[in-house]
Amino acid sequence: MGQKKHKPEEIVAKLRQVDVLLSQGRPVAEAIRAIGVTPFTYYRWRKEFGGLKLDQVKRLKDLEKENERLRKAVSDLTLEKLILKEAASGNW
Repeated sequence: MGQKKHKPEEIVAKLRQVDVLLSQGRPVAEAIRAIGVTPFTYYRWRKEFGGLKLDQVKRLKDLEKENERLRKAVSDLTLEKLILKEAASGNW
């Protein structure tokens, strides 16, 4: 069975659906089965997205992408600096 990649908007909607089912008195296991994910996935999502609103989730994902891009830029610049330092000292 292949893995399905859920979008942040879908995750927030499914977490809210579980909250509604729980407020109706359904057991946690049954509510999790109703959204079609494993308990492990549900608790991981709840840990990452619990309590966030849709716009906050989008902002979080944008910031994570930007952070990754900046980390890559810093690592590339650090590597270039080390190469230039090595070349300038004459140690081939």
